[in-house]
Amino acid sequence: MVKLLADENLDNTIIRGLLRRNPNIDIVRVQDIDLSGEDDPVVLEWAADKGHVLLTHDVATITRYAYERLASNLAMPGVIEIHTDASIGRVIEDLFMILECGTPEDLDGQIYYLPL
Repeated sequence: MVKLLADENLDNTIIRGLLRRNPNIDIVRVQDIDLSGEDDPVVLEWAADKGHVLLTHDVATITRYAYERLASNLAMPGVIEIHTDASIGRVIEDLFMILECGTPEDLDGQIYYLPL
């Protein structure tokens, strides 16, 4: 099962929609694990240590730090970048397709952009 970490800037409507559709999704919010306000590398390190794929709207900086982790041969279980102007319904559908069809190994070291 793919485990998710929601960045603090992620629209909570997406999280609520995911959990409404499947309450068994393993998703943790940065705010709930005392990482609010932490730098992106710290968030990515936590995600790597715990094996969570990061969900974020932060296309500007997270991507760079994710690629830096990969270039340094550090664990990077995956990042899913969600464009802020994307339809919430479409994002939820795309996430479910990834969650239902993918495995943690499929996402390892990958950066996906939603909508697909």
